[in-house]
Amino acid sequence: MKKPLLIEIGVEELPAVPFLKELPNIKAKWQDILDQHCINSQFDFFYTPRRLIIAHKEFPLKQDDKTEEFFGAPLSIAYKDGSPTQAALGFAKKCGVDIKDIKTAKRGDKEVLYFQKSVEGKETISLLEQMLESFLKSLNFGKSMRWGDLKDSFIRPVRWIGTTLGDEVVNLRLFEVNSSNFTYPHRSIGFEKLHYKDMDQFLKIVSKNGVIIDPDRRKEMILKQFKEIENQSSKTIQLDNDLLEEVVAITENPTALMGEFDKKFLNLPPEVIILSMREHQRYFPVFDQKKLSNNFIVVSNSICDDYNNIVQGNEKVLRARLSDALFFYENDLKRGLSQNGLENINFIQGGGNLLEKSQRERDIALTLSKRFDTGIEESMIKRVFQLSKADLLSDMVYEFTELQGLMGYYYAKEAGEDEMVALAIKEQYLPSGEDSLLPSTPLSSLTAMSLKLDTLLKLFEIGHIPTGTKDPFGLRRAVIGIFKIALNMGYHFDFVSDIKTLSQNYPNLDATKVIDFIIERIYQFFPQNPSLIKAILVTNESDIVEFEKKLNALEKIIANGDLKEISTTFKRVANIIKDMDLNKNYKIDEALFETDEEKSLYGKFQQIQKSKSDSYEMRLSELFSLKEYIDNFFDKVMVNVDDINLKNNRKALIFTIYQSFREIADIKEITI
Repeated sequence: MKKPLLIEIGVEELPAVPFLKELPNIKAKWQDILDQHCINSQFDFFYTPRRLIIAHKEFPLKQDDKTEEFFGAPLSIAYKDGSPTQAALGFAKKCGVDIKDIKTAKRGDKEVLYFQKSVEGKETISLLEQMLESFLKSLNFGKSMRWGDLKDSFIRPVRWIGTTLGDEVVNLRLFEVNSSNFTYPHRSIGFEKLHYKDMDQFLKIVSKNGVIIDPDRRKEMILKQFKEIENQSSKTIQLDNDLLEEVVAITENPTALMGEFDKKFLNLPPEVIILSMREHQRYFPVFDQKKLSNNFIVVSNSICDDYNNIVQGNEKVLRARLSDALFFYENDLKRGLSQNGLENINFIQGGGNLLEKSQRERDIALTLSKRFDTGIEESMIKRVFQLSKADLLSDMVYEFTELQGLMGYYYAKEAGEDEMVALAIKEQYLPSGEDSLLPSTPLSSLTAMSLKLDTLLKLFEIGHIPTGTKDPFGLRRAVIGIFKIALNMGYHFDFVSDIKTLSQNYPNLDATKVIDFIIERIYQFFPQNPSLIKAILVTNESDIVEFEKKLNALEKIIANGDLKEISTTFKRVANIIKDMDLNKNYKIDEALFETDEEKSLYGKFQQIQKSKSDSYEMRLSELFSLKEYIDNFFDKVMVNVDDINLKNNRKALIFTIYQSFREIADIKEITI
């Protein structure tokens, strides 16, 4: 038999951000509790800022009966001279029966003690308190709080618990709160308890009293209201999905309203205005023909007849925010960009100050610019790093740390700096995430690479090396960013030789550790078969641009089905020369060829060597065309003959062919 089960946990207003981080796990955690208690029942989970709701339309009143099996020690251990040992007696005690009731069963190739019993399912109403307590304790919101004299903690104080199974209240007590069959209306409507008898009545009561428990419905309402405002105003609301989720989480009955601010604030960089609105007030920016307008959208959680006071109140709050921002901006423009003071700001303990960091980054950029032959003037590079960290001293970045780099861009432009210099300051932190944009110019790319490389080298030098899953300084992400920039710009960054060169300016750095760390990221960065990556790495290829080209060539060859067909042949080649020195050149003497197979193989190889391949893929295809000749060679020619000169000459031929493959990849490492 089944009945509807309703659970409502009433709390003080939930903080949106920590709650939303745990939200994806909440349904799964309740499902785990159900599974642990052998209860099979579909359910819905709803939430508002004041309540967490679990709703089962059909909840079983009793667990299913089940059969439990117990396996014990082998008979050779359980009995000695026909009498039960302590192992057998302990097993019987564990099963709760006399030793004479214990049976035996085959397990693998052994006969062991065995007992089976039927377990009657419990009434689920008796399990709900334990289940709900386990569920609430499993929720991880980061920080939690205690209230009153309680030892238990939760994200916010629990003020009421509603639990009904059918029309019966499930009696339980959690957080010193007794369960009941009442709820509360929206705060704008009242504070009196609303009693209900079952789930259906609960749903009707809360809806009638201003509470929309379904977050999807609240989101639909907001989006519909946005569309209506856009149609009426002929303006566009900039949607931000993360902000939208936050607004859904902090409202029980949302109403979108348009406000206005003084046009003088449009003199601020648009990012400053948008950040002020979003971070502090959860407002949505409004655009008029792709330009930021002096309007904003606030989503109110109030229910009233006249929303003018709410709009005016939010306009007043935003005016104060933007006034502060404009004051900071104008002061920063008066002071201008300067490095003076960076020497007083530590990069990290043991890692010097920010002036020293910008100078190290400059030296890296100058070195790499020559290496990559970028053609960028040295004076441009030096100017970028004179200004790159200067905005960290500004009032605006002190207030809004997210604007570092961006404010430097605006201040540099206002000061008449070269556009490329200003853009490099702005883009120095890119890419900032997996889906982030990349730096857009050679100078910006060089600047961003140098920043990441210095951070990587300096932190390794002072011992801040990522371990396990811990990477507090984002060094794994920094390496991926370096790869992306180099590949985007075609910069032939060599993660072995370049790291060794750059590490000379970091006297306490073990460059080998950095290189090993970067190689680990190679496997993470490229999505291809790891054996392909290894096949290239063992050839000592460390130019990231050439690495990608070789990897793509191998992948195309595999997609064509060619590699699998010939891999056996070339692994045989590798086996023949396994004892030869890969760093040595072996001479081939044509005069020692005795068979047509030797001559044909060498002739075909010479023909391939003289051809000018346009790509690694073409080169591989040409080399793979040797398969037939190599197979004939192995079928008809004995390599390990008694004549040492003949033997060495034949091995030299095979070795030279093998080395030609290794110029791209070591085929024997590839598994398909």
